[in-house]
Amino acid sequence: MSVPGTIGRPAQHGPRRNSEMTFTTNELAAARRSSQEENRTRKLQLIPEALARSHMAERAREAESQRMAGQLAHARRLERKSQRLQRKAERASNRARRALAQAVMQ
Repeated sequence: MSVPGTIGRPAQHGPRRNSEMTFTTNELAAARRSSQEENRTRKLQLIPEALARSHMAERAREAESQRMAGQLAHARRLERKSQRLQRKAERASNRARRALAQAVMQ
């Protein structure tokens, strides 16, 4: 196996550079600066998206909280209705028992 380079510094596997493609230090600095500015502008462009994402997450949490509160209120209404119906059934049972006792006593 004949691989150029060393273990610590393997040779690049990409296309070979021509002498015409060599850059000066100033050109490299300018290219790096433009890429940093591009990254910065890309980050700035993503800020509204991140804000919108966090806003929607907050609204989802709020909707979930309201849904849970609605379920709790509904459960309490059903519980009160159940208690009213239970008291009504107990009163009817007492009336029936009293009527039966009166019928037996006569």
